[in-house]
Amino acid sequence: MSIATGSKLISVAGQVAWDAEGNTVGVGDLAAQVEQCYLNVDTALTSVGATFADVTRLTVYIVDWTPDKIPLFLEGARLGATPVPPGTLLGVAALDVPEHLVEIEATAVID
Repeated sequence: MSIATGSKLISVAGQVAWDAEGNTVGVGDLAAQVEQCYLNVDTALTSVGATFADVTRLTVYIVDWTPDKIPLFLEGARLGATPVPPGTLLGVAALDVPEHLVEIEATAVID
């Protein structure tokens, strides 16, 4: 559980492994895609004056999730940012683009 005390709610829509030019990063590489997703969330947060310290909730969607993918997820998360609780990880059948293995959305609160 987290208790937010700010006055502005920020919702970052699902971020996928696209770079600034719209190319998919890390095709077939879960860790690389997780890293890029976190970097994209960070970019979105920074654009409105927020950081990961302001995040109150993360939701992560991973294609064909199985517990043996945890090390790859954590590797990518460490490279992209330190995930903050509370968070939810959901296994899904597919995402918007067949090459995308993960999508991350965030909610943050700032003053």
